[in-house]
Amino acid sequence: MAKQVPVDDSALAPDTDDDGMHLVAADLAYKRLLMVNVVYFGLPAASNNGAANWVLIDAGLPGTAGQIAKAAEEHFGRDVPPTAIVMTHAHIDHAGALETLAERWQVPIYAHELELRYLDGSTSYPPPDPSVGGGMMALTSPMLSRGPVDVRRWLQPLPADGAVPGMPGWRWIHTPGHTPGHVSLWRTSDKTLVAGDAVITTKQESAYAVITQRPELHGPPAYFTTDWDAARESARRLANLAPELLVTGHGRALAGDEMRTGLDKLARDFDHVARPRHGKYVDQPRDTAPGRESGA
Repeated sequence: MAKQVPVDDSALAPDTDDDGMHLVAADLAYKRLLMVNVVYFGLPAASNNGAANWVLIDAGLPGTAGQIAKAAEEHFGRDVPPTAIVMTHAHIDHAGALETLAERWQVPIYAHELELRYLDGSTSYPPPDPSVGGGMMALTSPMLSRGPVDVRRWLQPLPADGAVPGMPGWRWIHTPGHTPGHVSLWRTSDKTLVAGDAVITTKQESAYAVITQRPELHGPPAYFTTDWDAARESARRLANLAPELLVTGHGRALAGDEMRTGLDKLARDFDHVARPRHGKYVDQPRDTAPGRESGA
């Protein structure tokens, strides 16, 4: 069973709670929806000369479109759709409300080219492995939909040059392992990292950990990770960035030296603390393909 890399509460990122939206920077916030986070990038209209330009990162669980849109209205103003939706990957807890939101907002959706097949209605993800990670979330993972999601009308590949549409100053980084086309987002100017599920800050396999949100550094959710070698290299690449602020798809945002120490340990000891000893995809990775990385 995978182990955790604990961090103390000093690693929690300072934030302002705005009706459940956690503001961790002037232009970055996240909202927890049961067991997963969605991320909002952009300045509210009141802070941006009356105009709000914003981007949604990931799209939560099925049935949460109303909550996602309501939080956006409260933060950015009514009738202000995002300029784009950027997907770290297309698992159902990150893409569950995507089609509803796309119909509502009619905006482009961007994902890595290797993730497009899970978003254009053509391909489902491989089955999860409920034997890895331990905990109720892992055991019940076969009940989660594997897709595919079909948002082909709005779907576009992320730019090959590493830019992130609607997010000036950010770059996307190919961080496969959890899925073939998983990406993380990085801003060099303030060393802010939106990691998706490449690394997370709670033990997602455990229902108790999901509820309590005790801060811990973990590898990607084990039951849906299909290439552990790639996942290890992705964690190491992110640790090498030495981020100041870390926002992940599951768990609370972390910041500072304590977070970096934990991230370094996770990356260095990944095969011991994150990789399961046995499992369907541990020795036989599935659904992998060579992909380009951005220049970030």
